[in-house]
Amino acid sequence: MTDQLSPAERYEASRSRTRQPQLEAFRAGLRFELDPFQREACASLENGRSVLVAAPTGAGKTIVAEFAVFLAMREANAKVFYTAPMKALSNQKYQELVDQYGPESVGLLTGDTNVNSRARIVVMTTEVLRNMLYADSDLLPDLAYVVMDEVHYLADRFRGAVWEEVIIHLPASVRMVSLSATVSNAEEFGDWLQAVRGDTDVIVSEERPVPLEQHILMRSKLIDLFDSSGLAATNRVNPELVQMARYGGRTLNSRQMRDVGRYHSRGGRVESFRMDRAEIVHLLRERNLLPAIFFIFSRNGCDQAVRQTLRSGVRLTEQHERDEIRAIVEDRCRTLLDEDLAVLGYWEWLEGLERGVAAHHAGLLPAFKEVVEELFRRKLVKVVFATETLALGINMPARTVVLEKLEKFNGEARVPITPGEYTQLTGRAGRRGIDVEGHSVIQWQDGLDPQSVASLASRRSYPLNSSFRPTYNMAVNLIDQFGRERTREILESSFAQFQADRAVVDLARKVRQQEESLAGYEKAMTCHLGDFREYSGIRRELSDLERKGARMENASRADRDKRQRQLTALRKRMKEHPCHRCPDREQHARWAERWWKLKRETDALSSQIRSRTGAVAKVFDRVSDVLLELGYLTAADGTTQLTVHGRTLKRIYGERDLLVAECLRRNIWNQLDAPSLAAMACALVFEPRRDEGLAHDRYLPRGAFRPAFEKTIEIWSRLDDLERENRLQGSEPPSTSLALAMHAWAKGTSLNTVLSEADMAAGDFVRWTKQTIDLLDQLSLVAQGPVGRTARQALESIRRGIVAYSSVA
Repeated sequence: MTDQLSPAERYEASRSRTRQPQLEAFRAGLRFELDPFQREACASLENGRSVLVAAPTGAGKTIVAEFAVFLAMREANAKVFYTAPMKALSNQKYQELVDQYGPESVGLLTGDTNVNSRARIVVMTTEVLRNMLYADSDLLPDLAYVVMDEVHYLADRFRGAVWEEVIIHLPASVRMVSLSATVSNAEEFGDWLQAVRGDTDVIVSEERPVPLEQHILMRSKLIDLFDSSGLAATNRVNPELVQMARYGGRTLNSRQMRDVGRYHSRGGRVESFRMDRAEIVHLLRERNLLPAIFFIFSRNGCDQAVRQTLRSGVRLTEQHERDEIRAIVEDRCRTLLDEDLAVLGYWEWLEGLERGVAAHHAGLLPAFKEVVEELFRRKLVKVVFATETLALGINMPARTVVLEKLEKFNGEARVPITPGEYTQLTGRAGRRGIDVEGHSVIQWQDGLDPQSVASLASRRSYPLNSSFRPTYNMAVNLIDQFGRERTREILESSFAQFQADRAVVDLARKVRQQEESLAGYEKAMTCHLGDFREYSGIRRELSDLERKGARMENASRADRDKRQRQLTALRKRMKEHPCHRCPDREQHARWAERWWKLKRETDALSSQIRSRTGAVAKVFDRVSDVLLELGYLTAADGTTQLTVHGRTLKRIYGERDLLVAECLRRNIWNQLDAPSLAAMACALVFEPRRDEGLAHDRYLPRGAFRPAFEKTIEIWSRLDDLERENRLQGSEPPSTSLALAMHAWAKGTSLNTVLSEADMAAGDFVRWTKQTIDLLDQLSLVAQGPVGRTARQALESIRRGIVAYSSVA
C-alpha cells in the first residue's frame, strides 16, 4: 500500500511514526546553533511546505538545503535533486555530499559528466533537470525535494528562463528549496512561487553572519566610510572622510585649508596619492586583514596585478606552507602533459602560489581555478586578484575585500557597479566562525563622492526581474506534451507574466485546479455502457429547450411546431443512447451536472486569460507561427501537433536550436569529416567579442567546411528574415573566429599552436570546447546517417589533453 503513496505522503506517514521531530535530530548532528531564519525555514520544510530563503552571501542558506537532503534520506526511497547554476558549484557540492553520505548515495549530472545518476541524492546543473522534465525521465519517480541554489540566476538574460521552466514543470508533490541572494523583491518572487507551486513560505534575512566594516583607502590611511562616533544617525558618512575627499586625501589644519582654498580659487586641483597593490598588501598584512580578495574587473588586470605584486618582492608564506602548496599543486595537476606546462604558464603560476598570491578569472584553466580556491580556503594563499565571477556562489570567503574601482566595462561602456553587485562582492568579506567582522576597502580615486559610495553600500540588494522568453525547443516540447492552447496557459504562469499581470497567473492557476477537478468529475460519471458526457449533453440540450419553451407563449405556431419537433428528436436520441439504460444513470447525471457547471466557469476563466494575454504568450504565438511555416508543427481540426522534424527539434537545446535542426533537415553537414564538424559546432556555439565577426576565407578550414558553412549562413539568413517578419528578435550570424583553431585541435595539433591560433587564454578555450562537445553530443544522439557517427568521432577528437582533464570542472 505504501508503494502507491507519493513521496510527500510517505513523508507524512513516516513523520507520524517518529517520536523525535526531524529538525531536532538534524540539529543534534551540527557543531553550531541554527540562526533564527535557518530554524524557521527548516521548520517549514518539516511541515511539508516549500521555502524561498533570501539571505546575504555567507549567511548559511545551504543549511536549509542540507536539511532537505537529511529529510529525504530518512524517507523510504525518497530522492533529492540539488541544482546549481554552474558546473564548478555542482562539483563542489557533489564532493561535500559524498564526504557526508558516501559515494554510493550521491550522483553528479552536468551535461559532460554522468556519475551514479540513479543515486538518491543527485547534484546537477539546472539545464540537466529541465531536459529531464521535458523527456519525462525515468529518474523523476520518488523525487521528493529539489534544491535550487542561487535561484536569483533566474534574472540572467541568457539562462534565466531555465529556472522558470523547472519551477513551472516540476510535479506538484515535489517540495522546492529556493536559495537566493538578498533581492529587494523577495516577497513578490515568493508570491509567484505560491501561485505556481502552492504552499511556499518566504524567509528573508538581511543580517550578515559576520558584520561588515566598510573603509575608504585614501593615500595610505584606512578611513571608516560611516560615522562610528555613536553620536550620529546610522549610515551617516564619516565627516573626516568628507573633509579629506575635499582636499585630496589630507587632513588639513586651518592655515592649510585657507591656502588650499586660494589654490582652488585659481583653478588648481589637489591630486590624491594612490598606493600600489604591493603596498596595499603590506598595509593589510600589518593590520591583520589578510586573507584578502582584490576585485579587478578585467582578466588582464588580475594577471598584471599578480606580476606587479611578485615583482615588488611580496612573500606571504612560511616554508612549511610552501611545501604544502607544492604538494597539493603537484597532486592536482599530475595528469597535465609536460609539454603543456609552459604554454599554460604553470611555473609562473606555481611561483605566485608559493608566495601566497594568485589570480582567479574565467581565462584560467579550470584545474588552476580549483587549486586556487582550495589553497585560499586552507589559508595557504593569502591574496587573490579576481574578476566578479568569483562572487557568484563559490565557497571562498576572505577577511577583507578590496575594490579598486566602483565601475566596470559592460561590453559597451564603463558603468558604475550596482548596489546588488556591491552586495555580492563585499559578501565575500568575513569568514563565519573565524572572523569577528569582515572588512571592505574601497581605494580612493579623484572624483569619488563619499555620499554616493555610502548610498551604494547601504541600499538593499537588487530586484529580481524575469528574463523568460519562449524558445523553439521549449515550444515543441510543451506543445507535444500539453497542446498549443494549454501551453499558452502554462506560459501565462511564468514569473515574467506574473510581474506584468499578477491577475493572469492567479487565473491560470485556478484554471489548472479546475481542470483537475473536471478530470475527477469525468471519472466519476464514467458509464460502462457508453459516453456519458455525450448523453448528459443531450439531456442538457433537452432541458434548455424545455425551459425556452416555457417562455414561448407568444411565439408563432410555426416556431412552436419547430420546437416540438426538436424536443421529439432529442427525447428519441436520449432514449436510444446506451447510457439511458444504465441503472446508475441518475448518480452519473449528478456528477455530469457538476462537470458542466464547472466547465462553463473554466471556459469563462480561459476567456478572461485570452483577453489579458501578455507579452509571453504573444511571443509564443509568433514562435509557433514560425514553426508552422517551416513545417515543424502542423495544425488540423483545431489541433497543433509535431511533425517528424519537430520531434528532432525537441531534443536540440541551445541558443541556435532551430538553425541546427534546419541544417540537419537539409543534410548540409553530411560531407563533413570529424575535424570539420567540430569546427562547425564551434561556430554555432561561440560568441565573439564585439570587434570580431566572420573570419576571412583564408582563415577557415579547407575542404568541405567552407561550402557547408556558406549553406549554414544562407539558412541562418532565411531564418533571421522569417523571425523579423514575425516580430521576433532575430539572432547574430554564426562566428568562425575560433573554427580554425578547433579544427586544428580536433586534428591533434599541439596546445601551444592552437592557443596561439585562437589568441585565447587556456580557460576560455576549454570553456568553448566543452560547449562544442555539448552540441556534438546532442548531434550524435539526434542526427540520422553520417552526421551522428561523425559527431561522436568529433567529440572524442576534441575531448583530449587539458579539455579531458577539465571534463568535470
